Amino acid sequence: MSQFFDRIDRRFIDTFSPERRAWLQTPRALVLGFIGIHLVFLIALLPTILAGDVLGDLPLYRTWAERALESGVWQGIDVAWVYPAGALLPIVLADVAGPYLYQLAWLLMTTALNAAAVAWLTDFGRKASGFRAAWWWLAVVFVLSPVALLRLEGLVAPLVILGLLMISRRPIVATVLLSAATWIKVWPAAVLLAVVAASRRRATVVVTGIAVSAGVAAMVWAAGGIRFLTGFVTEQTDRALQLEAPVTTPWVWLAAIGRGGSYIYENHDIATREVAGRGTGLVAGAMTPLMFLALAVILVLLLVALRRTSDPSHLLLLGAMAMVCAFVVLNKVGSPQYMLWIAPIVAVGVARDWLAWRTPAYAMLAIGVLTTLIFPVFYLPLIDGDPIALLLLTARNGLLIALFGWSVVTLWRQARVATPVVAEKRALVSLSGGSTPSR
Repeated sequence: MSQFFDRIDRRFIDTFSPERRAWLQTPRALVLGFIGIHLVFLIALLPTILAGDVLGDLPLYRTWAERALESGVWQGIDVAWVYPAGALLPIVLADVAGPYLYQLAWLLMTTALNAAAVAWLTDFGRKASGFRAAWWWLAVVFVLSPVALLRLEGLVAPLVILGLLMISRRPIVATVLLSAATWIKVWPAAVLLAVVAASRRRATVVVTGIAVSAGVAAMVWAAGGIRFLTGFVTEQTDRALQLEAPVTTPWVWLAAIGRGGSYIYENHDIATREVAGRGTGLVAGAMTPLMFLALAVILVLLLVALRRTSDPSHLLLLGAMAMVCAFVVLNKVGSPQYMLWIAPIVAVGVARDWLAWRTPAYAMLAIGVLTTLIFPVFYLPLIDGDPIALLLLTARNGLLIALFGWSVVTLWRQARVATPVVAEKRALVSLSGGSTPSR
């Protein structure tokens, strides 16, 4: 496999002259690339912006914001909500200039957070290895632009990048960012769990996370919505198998060929497509317990590996990667924005060590392309059972499962193989016939 990626690396290197490769490693080139990509986004969205319309999930977000600001009905405070209470902040903030400019305001927020992520990945142009990661992140945002620009993940993912990059030098700020991200969308909790396990400043991380959560709870309580504070947890419990989830793929094929009593239907209450068939109820009920079991196993592997390494930062990223992949692969719900749960961790890994992280880096680029082909390009044919769309979905979900396997196997190897420091101590014990010398 390494030889395969060596050939890809070599092909990429041969595509550019040494002078061009050197230029791409400069702040000027990166700034121009960032501006160019986001100008493409602006031009693509300009007709929508000028018409005062919104795309993607933004119509729903704008409706919630208007209800809050005009009618005083706040999601997650006055009524139960599928999102944590913190999601109100960006959703309402985008409406401050009025509903007509909602799409533009959302684009500006996304652009600002992407700029911050790119700046920190390169340490503001001072870190050479960060340029590859920054370009990689821009490529992922581009190929996943239908969700990166039009859903909450487009804001949360850069926050996770910032949190992971700051955790060693600014643990309080990093934990505030990761905790805030968790109170917008739940999935960064998996990253926080890995941080708590691997960080040398564990107490600081825990206390800061509790403080942020207490602050959110206090504000919700003051607004009179404490009964809905954790409503987002129970809002997902009754979901059936969603069309795009990896676990649903066999039943999607059965529905396409008309076997097993399987069929695709629309859940009008939450405006999504789900799949029913023989055994789907049992599998849907089993996925959440299985997911938490997997998280527990990964946490144990991470803790064991931390006892055998002198490089906890690498294990932190591996642990976060494995846990977030478990959230995606073992979830009965599957949506295209879930790819932006994994990508921030890979971006930070690429900034740290390209050779160690190029497997998930290349895989995520392929996953991003396949995801955008599935949604929105081939989504309607997928619902109708089109074989090309089904093959795209199967390939994408297969890569997700492979990525999950890569993260767990790599973490398992780290837990089994001692570092030179541990190996040396064991050798000393073996030669002396005694116990491990104390420090």
